[in-house]
Amino acid sequence: MTPTRILAITGVTRGIGRSLVASFVAAGHTVHGCGRSADALAELCAEHPGAHTFTAVDVADSAAVEAWARSVLASGPAPDLLINNAAIINAPAPLWEIPAEDVERLLAINVGGVAHVIRAFVPAMISAGRGVIVNLSSGWGRSTSPDVAPYCASKWAIEGLTRSVAQELPAGLACVALSPGVVDTDMLRLCLPDTAAACDGPDAWAERNAAYVLALDASHNGQSLTAT
Repeated sequence: MTPTRILAITGVTRGIGRSLVASFVAAGHTVHGCGRSADALAELCAEHPGAHTFTAVDVADSAAVEAWARSVLASGPAPDLLINNAAIINAPAPLWEIPAEDVERLLAINVGGVAHVIRAFVPAMISAGRGVIVNLSSGWGRSTSPDVAPYCASKWAIEGLTRSVAQELPAGLACVALSPGVVDTDMLRLCLPDTAAACDGPDAWAERNAAYVLALDASHNGQSLTAT
């Protein structure tokens, strides 16, 4: 029987994050998730009662992230798996046509949010001597396209942040960047609706990849991986 593991995931109210929650819970693991939609969080609490928790957190707010981490860590052991999934994308346009506040908000969530979550949880994971950090990247973190410059910049940053953190971690822990590939999510529909329509959705993606994510270990430290 697979031992129960403790997972902390950001961005669980929709898309890949929400589908991963369902797959992880079905496999018998304990999930602590956060997101910004109060209605979706209430639905998750109703769908997954028991030891699981789903909390309203804006990952761009370091104080809110720290409060969430304190609550999770007070409830039990440090996470075995920490998944930085929360992200947004800009409305497609050339960079000079995108409002400054939109660029700043995107970077605050996609890059700052990841840094806040790592800072809040990883000291406890280091103390426990185990754990894997998975930072959701993108094909646009390893290549570029027009009209999504802020998003590309954020995901290229995630690739660099991941490799640097991997060098900072002690033995027994890992930090990896994971590109999910092409999935029919709200973000992809905004940018590439025709492509999105031809792809599997988050539920099918999670069914294929939840076990793959759970199998990541210290041997994967510093790697840039791509899901199936």
